[in-house]
Amino acid sequence: MTCLEARYGLFWSSRPTHRARILVQTINLYEAKTHLSQLVERASRGEEIVIAKAGKPKAKLVAFHAAQAPREPSNLLGITFVADDFDEPLPPEIQSAFEADQ
Repeated sequence: MTCLEARYGLFWSSRPTHRARILVQTINLYEAKTHLSQLVERASRGEEIVIAKAGKPKAKLVAFHAAQAPREPSNLLGITFVADDFDEPLPPEIQSAFEADQ
């Protein structure tokens, strides 16, 4: 048990979006500055630490989760084909179907 755990009570809190329970501890700003590296280690292990000033919560210290790498564009089968005449004008009989008045 650390000096912070002995001095401050720990309590359990559950988030509505998570099934796992998360340990939350409230620390005053002075204690947080004094023991910052220790608090960062605890947060990296999954604890949430609320930092309070004059008894009012001001910040929350939580673990950092790196963003996922961006996805590479591709199609489902990995097959890509563009006809050589893709950008050529349409034959007149097909073009007239698009321009017909209805």
